[in-house]
Amino acid sequence: MVGGPRRSSSASPRQLDRRKDWCLAELLEVLEARVQQLQAESLSSVSVQDVLSRWEQKLNRDKQNIQKRQPHIEILRKKLSEKEGQKLKLQPLRLEPEFKNKKLASCLQGKLQSPWEEKLKKVLQSIPQKLSTHEQATLTKEKEESVSNWQQNLLAFLQCCVYSDQVPLAHHVLVNQYSMSRKRELITLAMYNVVMQGWAREGSFKGLVYVFFMVKDSGLTPDLQSYAAALQCMGKIDQDTRTIKRCLKQMTKEGLQLKQLFTDLVLFTEERNMLLRAVLKAQPNFILPKPPRQVNTTTLLKDVYAQDGPVTYPKLPLPLKTLQDLFQQQLRMELETTVSVKSVEKISCLDERAEHARKILKTLRAQWEAALYRTLQETKARTAQEAHLGQPSLYPFLCLLSEKDLVGILMKTLQVLPSQGESLIFLSQDLGTRIFNRFAIQQKQRSKELQHLEQRYLQYLHLLASDTQVAKPCLPRQYWEALGEWDVPAPQPWPVPLLIRLGKQLAEMLVLAVEMPHNLTSRQGSSKLIPVLYHVYSFRSYRQVGILKPHPAYTQLLATAIETTLNFDSNSMPMLCPPLPWTSSTTGAFLLSPTKLMRGVDGNHQHQRLLDRCQPFELHGALDALTQLGNCAWRVNGRLLDLVLEVFLAKGSTRLGVPPPASEAPQPSLNVPPLHMTPNRRAEMRRELMRCLKVAREMHSLRMEALYRLSLAQHLRDRIFWLPHNMDFRGRTYPCPPHFNHLGSDLARSLLQFAEGRPLGPQGLDWLKIHLVNLTGAKKRESLKARLAFADQVMEDILDSADQPMTGRKWWMEADEPWQTLACCIEVAQAVRSPDPAAYVSHQPVHQDGSCNGLQHYAALGRDSMGAASVNLLPSELPQDVYSEVAQQVEVFRKQDMENGVQVAKVLDGFISRKVVKQTVMTVVYGVTRYGGRLQIEKRLRELNSFPQEFIWEASFYLVRLVFRSLQEMFSGTRAIQRWLSESARLISQAGHAVEWVTPMGIPVIQPYHQDTKLQILGGLQSLTYTSTVDSTQKPNTLKQKNGFPPNFIHSLDSTHMMLTALHCYRKGLNFVSVHDCFWTHAADISVMNQVCREQFIHLHSQPILENLSSFLLQRFCSHPKSQNASENPVQSQLRQRLMAVPPIGDFDLNQVKHSKYFFS
Repeated sequence: MVGGPRRSSSASPRQLDRRKDWCLAELLEVLEARVQQLQAESLSSVSVQDVLSRWEQKLNRDKQNIQKRQPHIEILRKKLSEKEGQKLKLQPLRLEPEFKNKKLASCLQGKLQSPWEEKLKKVLQSIPQKLSTHEQATLTKEKEESVSNWQQNLLAFLQCCVYSDQVPLAHHVLVNQYSMSRKRELITLAMYNVVMQGWAREGSFKGLVYVFFMVKDSGLTPDLQSYAAALQCMGKIDQDTRTIKRCLKQMTKEGLQLKQLFTDLVLFTEERNMLLRAVLKAQPNFILPKPPRQVNTTTLLKDVYAQDGPVTYPKLPLPLKTLQDLFQQQLRMELETTVSVKSVEKISCLDERAEHARKILKTLRAQWEAALYRTLQETKARTAQEAHLGQPSLYPFLCLLSEKDLVGILMKTLQVLPSQGESLIFLSQDLGTRIFNRFAIQQKQRSKELQHLEQRYLQYLHLLASDTQVAKPCLPRQYWEALGEWDVPAPQPWPVPLLIRLGKQLAEMLVLAVEMPHNLTSRQGSSKLIPVLYHVYSFRSYRQVGILKPHPAYTQLLATAIETTLNFDSNSMPMLCPPLPWTSSTTGAFLLSPTKLMRGVDGNHQHQRLLDRCQPFELHGALDALTQLGNCAWRVNGRLLDLVLEVFLAKGSTRLGVPPPASEAPQPSLNVPPLHMTPNRRAEMRRELMRCLKVAREMHSLRMEALYRLSLAQHLRDRIFWLPHNMDFRGRTYPCPPHFNHLGSDLARSLLQFAEGRPLGPQGLDWLKIHLVNLTGAKKRESLKARLAFADQVMEDILDSADQPMTGRKWWMEADEPWQTLACCIEVAQAVRSPDPAAYVSHQPVHQDGSCNGLQHYAALGRDSMGAASVNLLPSELPQDVYSEVAQQVEVFRKQDMENGVQVAKVLDGFISRKVVKQTVMTVVYGVTRYGGRLQIEKRLRELNSFPQEFIWEASFYLVRLVFRSLQEMFSGTRAIQRWLSESARLISQAGHAVEWVTPMGIPVIQPYHQDTKLQILGGLQSLTYTSTVDSTQKPNTLKQKNGFPPNFIHSLDSTHMMLTALHCYRKGLNFVSVHDCFWTHAADISVMNQVCREQFIHLHSQPILENLSSFLLQRFCSHPKSQNASENPVQSQLRQRLMAVPPIGDFDLNQVKHSKYFFS
């Protein structure tokens, strides 16, 4: 049982010793109870009796000592209580710092009547500067990438103080840290700017001047943000013109232009107005600069942004009034931050026990809320004391949200905590992230940007609505930008260790405050209170992990109450209105919830820095592609949802991919081992039990995933919704809502349809039939005509599946993708039975898949004719199957070895098949090693019942060598490019750099693989260790950089191809979405999409991709003066030679891709 957080990190050694004395009595009680338990078991072992005897003697001695020391302990306890009471008196806040520069200090300590305007003039002009503006900017950029955890924490602390209207506290802590010479050197200009910004908002010129003095005393030079803060303050207090002119003059002297204040800084509207007010007072003729409307004119994108030529951008299937109403619904949902969804779990009529349990829960939750309020107030008081002592604490973070909001977040966390518990570090980070997201939304509310957003969005809907027209067709981003400037400052993400520390503090409050009666059946107040949450340790894999676990009595109470509501964060829900267009790396997708353009591991800031350094127009291609993907409107396939729910509620079906409940998990043969059992048998039973528990956990996880997906589908039934998109560091796109999207399993995809329907037209029904056959997996090596003929041949089965899916012949259940097959059967049945199939309006997405797309890109890069033929880049009557070809080549090698007497080759006779080699062939292009390939083949061989299991390891080791050898012969150009990429990455990493490149779409990429770094968060329930592999201050992980470069580079190419296809399809009026190399559109538009897909693949690979990559890497990693001296740095010399040795290319004609039916099919 956990009695509450142990704050050992803040206690002195003497206090720790005293606490040990106080807790000794409790420890002795536990030991005594254990002795009594052992005695009750009547164990006859002499050794156990001896141990018990010794423990009894020790207990008696310690009891006597405790009794003697009790009066002394009470005195110490009283004294400590008095001291802590005195500490709670908050220390006064400091305003004036102590300067190391005497001349500067004398300026501040001049005549009392000297106005602060004169002091500002002196500090700006009289004090010599250590660094010029250019030098300071260069130094700032160099230091940005090696900011310590302490600096990140202090910056976040100051920002939160300013936001929560506690600028004096921020100033006080800054002054205290500044007073310590060791810490002063670590304070960055950004920290000073934050406090200056706070004083500017409050209109305190005096406070701002103090910070300016500290900046100068530190040897730093004010930047644009510094001067913006000063001018905002002057605008707010209506400062005299003379002072404003002095400030502007000094800014000009330091090489900063006035217009940069409005073009380079992102400010809130009120801040911008105050800044403009001050500038206009000094320069009445000043005109706000208009940002240049730059257009991306790169070779790949010039046609996308061409003004001439026909353009038919698609409209949404909804009128303006409906879209406006949907916007208001989405806005309300995001402001509430959580959404309650009714679970689809079948619940019988509530009995008296359930009703009683719900009443108890309601009473307990009211008590818990009151207890959490008290604990939160006590925690805020304690952390406020720490802050007033000059130390950055969690106090301002606890003040960002109202106490009601914080308690609500904790109560919801308690409600969704799984019965097996959750690791403390995961729970802490999740809580910290929730606080940050809520804060980001609240910041937009308080800054009055919400009104601007609403006005702008309602205008934006005129572009998308079905019943409105705009003067000139354009892309959503272009239309949004034409409505005027609107770029809200995004809150700086908090460092992950800080998120964990904040979340850990909140989790400890839960443990401390939330208690329940030991016996729920006893009278109120007559039962002993026990904690609802326990902190325990458990082994996960080979690591010991701290877990917060709910008490079994609480878990049972929840189960008895049968609560039917699921809670989701609003940013994990599909949107109810079209997403915001992506206009920058921080603006787009959800209306209020913060969303990153480039998703990644928390704590990785490399990608964001690269994006921030890009010119806006350089990212237009990626921004517009993501906006287009997010603008596709969806609806739920209601009939299929009913069928899935029928199977789900009938205990699922593993065969159909519907997870059964955990109650169907296998049970161990014996729950309680007999007393007389051999050690080996006992160990075997323990292993069996662990296997059963593992399977039960996996089944529970899959079941809950399906429950979330189906509950959301039911919640969104008969509604239209949208899936905003962002991308990973390679440029691959993903929908932001995690639980319900088209990237999931067969079941998940089958539930989704396009909200807009389109008539099938003359060819649409044929494509629908071909798509149906593709989903069955029955005719993979047949022509399109043969697939179409097969669909007509099995039409009776198709119609039977549509009419009687659960009671008929169940033909659809034998398909590779059963649920999508059934959805397509229903669509085909409705189309063929309609009076005019060509006029039938279809909502069903139809897919076109790339044929081993990674190898397609490699073959195109190397112009490899043999490889191109194997992956359908060349026209052919039948689709080529690279997996079967590799299997045939492996069989040739195996026969040769068998003739030479190789034993394992004889054993494998008759076992070489497409299935055995497919996974390894598929993943070798994405960097799978021989070790990984051997494991894949071993798994396939184990599935063959007739294969002799004693040869598994030897056979898999042998086969993986033959597979790699076959690929080397079939794709010689591919392997050469892979080796060049891998070796280049190895040398770049050994030179101390992470591999970087820019995709043909203009997206900057850097591989986030570094040596592990560990940081401890001490104190409380347990000390947590946060391990990060993305810390850019650490050396690159050479192995991961080397192995990751080839697949990541190919992924960046397939994402470029997809984005180009998306943009050109949008220009032609198509609805287009993708699952990486699987492209979706309406059946009627497949021919158009296929043409665009092939044209853009040729367009992409017509660029000198490898030559451009070589030039970029040479410029990035070999252009430093030191690197040009080979004798000083042999690694740099090898790197230069390797990068210049671009693999030669073959003679394959890319234009043949235009005529290949099976390139994507």
